[in-house]
Amino acid sequence: MASRLPGHFAFLILLFVVITKVQSDQKVFNVINFGVIADGKTDNSKAFVDVWNQACSYSGRGVVLIPKGTYYASSMVFSGPCKGQTLFSINGNLKAPTDKKAWAGTESWISFRNIINLEISGGGSFDGQGPSAWPYNDCKTNPHCVQLPISIGLDFVNDSRIHDIKLINSKNFNMKVFGCLRTTIEHIQITAPVTSPNTDGIHIGSSTCIKIFDSLIATGDDCVSISPGTENLQVSGVTCGPGHGISIGSLGKYANEGDVKNLVIQNCNLTGTDNDNGVRIKTWAPSPPSIVYNVTFENISMKDVDNPIIIDQQYCPFGNCVTQVPTRPLVS
Repeated sequence: MASRLPGHFAFLILLFVVITKVQSDQKVFNVINFGVIADGKTDNSKAFVDVWNQACSYSGRGVVLIPKGTYYASSMVFSGPCKGQTLFSINGNLKAPTDKKAWAGTESWISFRNIINLEISGGGSFDGQGPSAWPYNDCKTNPHCVQLPISIGLDFVNDSRIHDIKLINSKNFNMKVFGCLRTTIEHIQITAPVTSPNTDGIHIGSSTCIKIFDSLIATGDDCVSISPGTENLQVSGVTCGPGHGISIGSLGKYANEGDVKNLVIQNCNLTGTDNDNGVRIKTWAPSPPSIVYNVTFENISMKDVDNPIIIDQQYCPFGNCVTQVPTRPLVS
């Protein structure tokens, strides 16, 4: 009779075959090999998008590799769907444009759209070069102000993971999560001066099953802001400060907004949000009906925070609201 391999040896051989196949299905697209120049001033946006399209079209695991160095790029859109998993691996420092002509009218500096199984990592940084744009932000006095570009926009990005990256000095929100499903953001670092306007760390809306874990966020606005249509969100292990804390809202600005439900914000540390808030729920005054329910604030440490927990249903930052009309979102 033919001899048979012991079970554990057969398992090891099978595991080796699987690992070898996974490795063989990965293809690295080093941007330097496709004409990208790491001099900090050449606009590499077209080359970056071309490399992305090749990696996205690869049927295995396509890796966009940005090695160490300083790169400049104007606005870019990385679109899917991709044939396989796509990894955007940034080891270097990517800089946004400072010339207003290069970013005026742009919603996001870098957009990832309609992608399943995306990974963004690598330890590198996205520098929005916000000081060049912040003087144009007049939103505190002008309710019809023109929004500056968000650094990273995730639109309809599902079953994905963003980790171990740095976002620096965004012109507007650092990261926007919209229409996303089952996506995890962890071990990221976001920094902007406390005086920088509207530089929310992570802004989430119309998304389900989003997780934000173990990250450091220091900005001039909310560390995490949660807008209508957000469901089943977990925020844990976030260190926030300076900034405006962690905020649900503003809600009720428009008719037929999606409900906000099943949120857990726990095990976070908020420091130095003095003259502002810790965790809060805010709805416009007046506002149409909507629902906020099943919200948990748990095990949150706060130091030098003006309002540790606040529910404000007469939110009116510009002072021009009709406060005699009741606010109608139901918070429960």
